[in-house]
Amino acid sequence: MNVEEFREYCLMKHAVIECLPFDDTTLVFKVGGKMFALLDLESEVFSFSVKCDPEKALELREQYPCIKPAYHFNKKHWNGVLVDGSLDDKTLCSFVDHSYDLVVSGLSKKEKETYFLK
Repeated sequence: MNVEEFREYCLMKHAVIECLPFDDTTLVFKVGGKMFALLDLESEVFSFSVKCDPEKALELREQYPCIKPAYHFNKKHWNGVLVDGSLDDKTLCSFVDHSYDLVVSGLSKKEKETYFLK
C-alpha cells in the first residue's frame, strides 16, 4: 500500500472527508467530524495513525513490531502504525476499518442521522 492507495481506501468509506488542518504534512480523515486516521505525508517511510481502543493497541504492538504508540490527541485512543513493509494490505486495511468503526460507534444518534441518513 502506498500513500495514494491509503487515501483512496479511507475516502471510499461512507461520510469521510479529508483535510489538512495543521500543516501541509499531515492528511486527516474524519467521519462525523471526528478523526479516525492521520497520514504523514513527509515521512521517509509510509506511516499513518489510527484510532484504537487501548486493549487492542497493546495487543497490536505485541503482535507487530512495526507498530508504535502515537499520542496525537487522546493518549488512550491513538495507536501509531509505522509501516516497514512487513504488513500486508489486508492487515493495514483492518487497522483503518477498526478505527473507522470505533469512531462511528461513538457518534451520537443525532450525529449518525446527520451523516448517514442523508
